[in-house]
This record gives sequence, structure tokens and C-alpha cells, in this order.
Amino acid sequence: MHVILRILKYSLTSLLLLCFLILVFGVSNNPDVAIGWKLTANDVLRAKKILHEGAKTKPDEIGTLELSQEDLNLATNYLLNRYTNSAARIELKNKAVRFTVTMTLPKPLIFGKFVNISFKLGNEKPSDRPRLTKFKAGALLLPAKFAALIIDTIIQNTQLNNYFILATRPLKSVDINEQRVIISYFSSKETRKHARNIITHDIEPPELNIYQIKLNEVINKHNPAWRLSLADLLKPTFQLAFERSSIENAISENKLAIMAVNNYVNHTETNPFLTDSVLKQANLYYPTFLYKRTDLAQHFIGSAAITASLNRDVAKVMGEEKELSDANGGSGFSFVDLTADKAGTRFGELATSTPENARKAQKAMAEIKDYADFMPDPSDLPEHMNDAEFKSRFDSIDSPVYKELSKEIDNRISEIPLYKE
Repeated sequence: MHVILRILKYSLTSLLLLCFLILVFGVSNNPDVAIGWKLTANDVLRAKKILHEGAKTKPDEIGTLELSQEDLNLATNYLLNRYTNSAARIELKNKAVRFTVTMTLPKPLIFGKFVNISFKLGNEKPSDRPRLTKFKAGALLLPAKFAALIIDTIIQNTQLNNYFILATRPLKSVDINEQRVIISYFSSKETRKHARNIITHDIEPPELNIYQIKLNEVINKHNPAWRLSLADLLKPTFQLAFERSSIENAISENKLAIMAVNNYVNHTETNPFLTDSVLKQANLYYPTFLYKRTDLAQHFIGSAAITASLNRDVAKVMGEEKELSDANGGSGFSFVDLTADKAGTRFGELATSTPENARKAQKAMAEIKDYADFMPDPSDLPEHMNDAEFKSRFDSIDSPVYKELSKEIDNRISEIPLYKE
């Protein structure tokens, strides 16, 4: 026991020292990597393809993934933009991968508002797991072994360990050269089951069940002779969020409320938030409507969930990318659907941007009369345009005529009292 306590004391002291060094030397008013990387539709498609490439490998088969420097930068920045206002620059040099990362602090410190760190990963043989060979906090170079020890300690004693196991256990080899990183991995049923358990736990925190129970109460009381409105689901869940919240936890409660409603409305196998508990609780299911259309309810709450959980720019680009895809062989480009995407993004942003806005959204949504209180009527907007018609009328999403109509939609949303300053 005495030895264990000494190890814990040493680890804690080292962790505090590393954090202190990063805060003192890594914080600056100037970012090492420019913040504000903008996603395009092609960026999203390429990043998603890269990140899902490994899923194509069948269980108990060895797969190979080849990533160029451009691929690594795109996928990494896509992930960073989903979760935080950060940016990274990745370089392949001397058979190593060098990362330069800038993260924006939630609240600026005396030293500055950005954290700048850089590190390098490399291995002598492809069969070796890449290890940390260099670590810098700002301009301060730290011993790589010291930094690696602290990082390993943090990983092994937090929820990150599950992701570390998930990322490293299937690895067979990692070959790093000047042009690309070639990763060979073994996909097993056990690994996929482990991944599913992690995702389910992270996506569905225990507190979410409180909101799912509230939705079940609403759905069980619903008269099937009437359409189930999205307002019928959002109003009671935000009333509950208002009752459960203070200024300190309002944002997290709003995220749970939005997630619960999204789980129900987008109750399909393609829903990224769908888990076993949602399926079990959806025995009684009614389609949800917005302006007499189920697709608008799905677009609105889906965009709100992406914005609340991930990133506003991702939600915006995914909405446009979906409509462009529909124009090319689908149901056609729809400014009606795009309005629901934009309104949902605006709603998700309001509900989770600041504690004050979160409380404002709770109070307003707890008193709504119908869906016009959070979504403008889009019925007069053009839709069902195939690719040829869309290009004939609007050319592209960068054209002045497209931007003009997009701005008009934004103005309609801004006129709703909920979204006014």
C-alpha cells in the first residue's frame, strides 16, 4: 500500500507539473495554427470517407489504411472542429508524424487565450507502436519520456483508456514515410462490440433517461387521431430542463433535452444517436410533424442535435451537402428542408451557446404555443429541384442568387422572437 501511495503521489505531482508548464509556456495570445478552418461540402465528404474507411473491413480480416499528409490534416481538423474551436497542422518528415495543435481556451487567462502544443510520433520499425519522441508547450521543449509518462497516466486512469484500447488493440503495423502513413489492422467482433459499448455510454449518459421518461409520458397520452407536433415534444422536455437547471448546468440539460427528442424523432437505423435503450423505449411510436411534414421535424431536430453536440459549421455544411445529394438522384434540392436545417442549427446554438442563452431558451420553449414559435413557415420556398434545375436557377451554393435566398431564410428565422437579441 505504501508503494502504491508513493506512485500515486509521484504521478499526481508530475501531472500538476506538466499542467503548470503547459499553462505557463503553452498559453499565448497568438495561435501557432490559425483558428477558423472552414468546412466545405467536399471537406466533409472526404473526411467522413477517411474516418469510416476502416469500417469496411469485415471481422477477423486484416485491413490496410493509407493516409497522405493532406488526409491526416483534413480528418484531424474535421474532428477538432466537431468538438472544439481548435486547429492542427500535421507534417510527415523523417519517418515521423509531427502535430502542431492550437486550442482556444473557454475563458482567456492572463497569459493569453490560446494553448499551443506540438509533439512528434515515430517508430523505428512498422511493427512497433508509434511513441512520443518530442513534446513542446509553446516554445518550451519538454523531455519526451516525462511527457509520455504523464500522458499515459492520464489515459489509463480516465475514460480515455477505452478509446486508447479501441485505437491501439487492432493495430498490426504503422509504416511512416515522407508521403503517407500506412496502417495495417485486424478487425474483430470483440473490437466492434467494445466500440459499440463505448459509443453507447458516451452518447447516452444516465441523465438522458429522465428526459426519455418524460417523452414516454407525452407519447402515451397522445391522441393518435391528431398529428404529433414537434412542439408537443420540445415544450415538455424544455419545461423539465428549466425545472432541473441553474445557470451552472443549463447548457448540459438542454443538450440532454435535444438529444432525447432527436432520438425519438429520427428513430431510424441511420440515426447516429440511436442506441439499444432508445429502441426498447420506442414501442409506441408516432411520426412527428412540423408544418404537416415529418421530414421537416427530422431536419430541424437533427440539425439542432448536431449543433448542440458537435459544431455549428458541421451542421450547416451537412445540411447543404444533403440537399445537393438529393438534387443528384434523390428527392431534389429543397429550400424548405434547408430552412428546417438552418432553424434547427440556430435553435441548437441558442440553447447551448452560453448559460444565459440556455436559460433564455428554456423559459421561452416552456411557454411556446406551436412550432411557429421556433420555425418559420417555409412552404413558399422552391424544392424538388433536380441537379439540372438547381444549376439552371441557382448555379451553385456560392452564387449571388443562392446566397440572396439563403439570407432571406436567415432573416425569416431571425424575425422569430425566440432568436432575437
